[in-house]
Parts: sequence; structure tokens; C-alpha cells
Amino acid sequence: MLEQRLAAEGLDAAAVEALVRTALAEDGEVDVTSEPIFSPDQMSTADFTSRAEGIVAGLLVAEMVFEVLGGFVLEPQVRDGDRVKAGQVLLTATGPTLKLLRAERIALNFLTHLSGIATRTGQWVEALAGTETKVRDSRKTLPGLRQLQKWAVRCGGGVNHRMSLQDAALIKDNHVAAAGGVTAAYRAIRARYPELHIQVEVDTLEQLTEALEAGATDVLLDNMSPAQMAEAVRITAVRATLEASGGLTLGRVRDVAVTGVDYLAVGGLTHSAPALDIGLDFHETAGT
Repeated sequence: MLEQRLAAEGLDAAAVEALVRTALAEDGEVDVTSEPIFSPDQMSTADFTSRAEGIVAGLLVAEMVFEVLGGFVLEPQVRDGDRVKAGQVLLTATGPTLKLLRAERIALNFLTHLSGIATRTGQWVEALAGTETKVRDSRKTLPGLRQLQKWAVRCGGGVNHRMSLQDAALIKDNHVAAAGGVTAAYRAIRARYPELHIQVEVDTLEQLTEALEAGATDVLLDNMSPAQMAEAVRITAVRATLEASGGLTLGRVRDVAVTGVDYLAVGGLTHSAPALDIGLDFHETAGT
């Protein structure tokens, strides 16, 4: 069942279905282009085909579009997380022509966007090959799409950061400024939530030392140079996990990884990944 397959990927099937139904509702109840041309009983077959090399994510969501509309036979050719070439068929769908045309743009919107995220993530993973450093996402996601966008990061080989504000604490510069310092902010959270995972963002090596002395075991190094990161690794001496953030690019990823940091925080994985070019091509249409 699709619900079980989504659950196996860590996705909430009900939430995915709700997104699909919202998208369908946005298109209205009548297709004034297709309905005058095709009869309700006309059937068609079409292929979702990648027009560029990349990593696929969103096939399960596309399947949900067809399941909600009903009446389709689907033949997946690849799986989410697979690397594909230009011209490769991803999924074949057979069903009512009118419904297939209604599904086309909605399924492609999900599929191209999520595959773009997976593909961009895969580029970072490839750039980090041979190092111990992993690329991690952030909460820089579109409202309503967070679980899908973070799933796409996983499809691309990346690692998820916290899903919501209640999953873990992240003490940032504004928390520190308002609380009066790193130590005060850290101790306040630890007192309220003794077992909670806490990450502390620091801008300087002095703040890093303060965070470590307060008991931090996970530190975000914000906008530090590779030389500063290397010194942070030396100071930390494996007492804490270190994550680099700010101004990171694929062009300098190796320079950062060799410093010994554990993670790279890349908001661009989700907020600015270009869509992967995927199209839907009809190859058979026949009346019944």
C-alpha cells in the first residue's frame, strides 16, 4: 500500500494526501481546455521522463496524485533516491485522459521540485566524498512542504537537522543577546529540559570556549574562516560535534571539510535548489 511505503520513508501519508488535495483544489473543478476535447471514457498512457541527469525524489507523491484521482495503473521504472540520466523513464501511468491531464502539472510540480533538492544535495555529498563531513539541511523550507523537502534531502544522501522548534534547541545569536550570554541561555534551557539535545551557535572562538565550558556537546560555527574552523576543531578536541554554517559553496566545500568539522549546514539545499527538468509525454491515446 502507498500509505505503508510513505511511512517507510518517514512520511505522513495523511499530510501528503492533504497537500495533493489542496493542489487539486487550486486548479478548480472544470478543465475548460481538456473537457471539450476528450470524452470521460477515453484512456491514455504517458511517461514521466527525466530530461536531465539527477537524483529522483517525489515519485511517491506523484503516485498519491494518481491515487486521489483514481482509475490509474502505474508502472514505476525507478525509485526515489535513484540517480537517473536524461531521457530515462521514471514512471508510466495509464488511465482516463482527462484525469491524466489534470494530474500532469500537479505531479510534475512535486516531482521536479523535490528531485531538484535531491539532486542539489547529491552534488554536495559527491563534493564531500572521501571526507568524514556530512551535509545537513535547515528549517529554511516552504510552509507545508517541510517533511517532503527534508525527505528529498535524505533521498540525495544528506542529513536532516531538526524538523521543528520542539525537536531540539538551537541557541542562536539573538537568544544569546537577549539572554545576556551563551552560558545564561544554555543553562536556562538545560534547567527546563534536562535531556534535550542543545546546539549552540557561536561567532567567535571565545564564544566556542564559553559554550564548551557551559556543557555544550553540539556547536554551530557561524561564518568562520577555514583557519578558524580548524582552530575550533583543535580547541574542541572531540568534546562536541561541530557544524559549519554561513557562506558555504560547492567551490570551497573541500577547504571546509578538511578542517575536521562534522557537518555543513546548507540552507540552499531546500530554499534555492533548481527544479530538475522532468516532463510528461503521452505515447498512446485510444477511445474505449
